[in-house]
Amino acid sequence: MFRIAAVALLLAAPALAQSVAPPSIPEVDAPELAKLGAAAVGVRTLTLVNRDQPDVLATDPKTGVVPRHDRSLKVDIFYPAQASKAARVTYRAAMTAEPPLPPVAFSVPGIAVENAKPAPGRYPLVVLSHGYGNATAALTWLTENLASKGYVVAAIRHDDPDIADRAKFVGPLINRPRDIAFAAASLRKQLPDLIDPTRTALIGYSMGGYGVLTVAGAAIDQAGMLAKGVPGGELVTLARNPAALQVAGLKAVVAISPFGGNGLDIWGSDGLAGVSVPLLFIAGNRDKVVGYDKGAAGFFAATPRADRYLLTFREAGHSIGLNPAPAEMTSTLWDFDWFEDAVWRKRRINAINQHFITAFLARTLKGEAAMSAYLDVPVVNSDDGVWPVTPGSPDAVPRYAGYSPGSGGVTVWKGFLKGHATGLELRHAGAGQTLTRSAE
Repeated sequence: MFRIAAVALLLAAPALAQSVAPPSIPEVDAPELAKLGAAAVGVRTLTLVNRDQPDVLATDPKTGVVPRHDRSLKVDIFYPAQASKAARVTYRAAMTAEPPLPPVAFSVPGIAVENAKPAPGRYPLVVLSHGYGNATAALTWLTENLASKGYVVAAIRHDDPDIADRAKFVGPLINRPRDIAFAAASLRKQLPDLIDPTRTALIGYSMGGYGVLTVAGAAIDQAGMLAKGVPGGELVTLARNPAALQVAGLKAVVAISPFGGNGLDIWGSDGLAGVSVPLLFIAGNRDKVVGYDKGAAGFFAATPRADRYLLTFREAGHSIGLNPAPAEMTSTLWDFDWFEDAVWRKRRINAINQHFITAFLARTLKGEAAMSAYLDVPVVNSDDGVWPVTPGSPDAVPRYAGYSPGSGGVTVWKGFLKGHATGLELRHAGAGQTLTRSAE
């Protein structure tokens, strides 16, 4: 699965260079909940086989017949582990380069120990679906971080076709939701001593966002352009059988830069109304790939049955869901753009996402009501927060230290450092609350 680093990383060493620091370890300016949890992290890979699935990319061009096949999926499992002195992993993968160049291989340092003994207990399951053409090794900022906090994180390797081949786009449309639902069901059976089957969350980035929302109840528009374009009517067939995608024990969904809008309208005008589980949307308002107004912001307005949040990185684009760019992915703009935003520092994006995803999952999967204080922020625009300091009061902290209490007259978002709650918006709408475009 992963090649083991020759020398274990010193996790507590503040002097680690940014270029080699594991992405799951936040930097010093990170908000409060981004920090690693108390558990050591283990990682292993399982292979799951989903029998008798449609293989739309092998459709017979003459007859239009879609063959069936057994779809094999590798799933990287990150979990709370017993402490080990074994060497930490180095993750290795490859991603599509700008044609006609071959895929670019890259490596990412981690904090996990391969095949480490799990810590005792049963933990909530988080199923993670990467973006089109991405790799699980590019999402370790989240997988390792959550595992250290008491979650089993199952990151699916979807084995997407070449993203540069637009004719193969239909493959992920079919496979994403099927892969997610199948992995969730299979892992509960295969890991009964590790996973609590009553507490499951789904997290998806980009195409993965489409997948998790569809599994959560978003109804595909059977008459829509995309449904009609999939060979054999397979997407229509999927839409007609939503029960096949249901995930037992589903408590929450996080969609980061989710695909599905921006004129494509895969769920139609009201398909998203079928989603009723709590939602956290995360997006940049300058996302030119999947859109913002017709992407995450539009989805936020179109899910009235769900208690939902919309976290917006102002001026950020699409690339907010992956690790900082590995050294091997910095030679060309195509490679670099997989990972990095044009405006925001990536490790800051990762840390803010770690903070809010931690709060959201702790509240929805673990029932920690105190986490609401981190989510129900006192001001929508983070830049509007103020921190009046009264000498001798509990909030009179040094200038460069201390997290905002988010109360007692302090409207800087709870858990953020002074001067570092900036450039963000966080909106909330309760279940049953209908929004108009002007209210977003």
